[in-house]
Amino acid sequence: MSEINILSSIFAQIKANKDKNPANSYSARLYQSKKGKNKVLEKLGEEAVETIIAAKDGNKEQLINEMADLWFHSLATLAIHEVELTDLFDELQRRQKVYK
Repeated sequence: MSEINILSSIFAQIKANKDKNPANSYSARLYQSKKGKNKVLEKLGEEAVETIIAAKDGNKEQLINEMADLWFHSLATLAIHEVELTDLFDELQRRQKVYK
C-alpha cells in the first residue's frame, strides 16, 4: 500500500469511527470526549513534544513511534475540524514549488 493510501485509509477510519462505541474505538473516544476538540488538541500537543524529545535523544525507534502518534493525532485533528485530507494534500502540492 502506498504512503498516501495508508494516510487516506487511517483518515477514513477516524471519520468512520465518529459515532461508534467509544469503549471499542480510540477515535470515537477522541470525538466523544467531554473535552471535545480540546482533547484532540491536547493529544496533538503531547505527541508533538514527545516527538521532539525522541528526535533530540536520537532514538530512531522511539522517533518513529512518536511520529506515528503525531501523524495519527494530526489526522484526527483534521477530521474533527471537518477538514478533508485532500485539502491538506492540495496545500502541500501548492507549497511544493516553495519548498524546492
